[in-house]
Amino acid sequence: MATATVMNWHADMATAPAMDAYAITPSDTTNFATPFRAIYVGATGGNVTIVTPSGAAILFAGTVVGSILPVVGVRVNATGTAATSLVGLV
Repeated sequence: MATATVMNWHADMATAPAMDAYAITPSDTTNFATPFRAIYVGATGGNVTIVTPSGAAILFAGTVVGSILPVVGVRVNATGTAATSLVGLV
């Protein structure tokens, strides 16, 4: 089976690795063009407030540097987010 075919098939599985990534700039108003399927916490740990596709704001308190939050979201709010160097995994 070709690699591209295997990757496309696995991309929809919840446990599949990310196919892409982007730097997250928290904002209280602007949603991302592509929802993330997880967030990597890079340089500084702390609270992360995400907005789900349904519009619910969820606080993840006390995240640790190097952790991955396996949650789908459309935005990371600036208000309530102290963690830095966040990366959206797609």
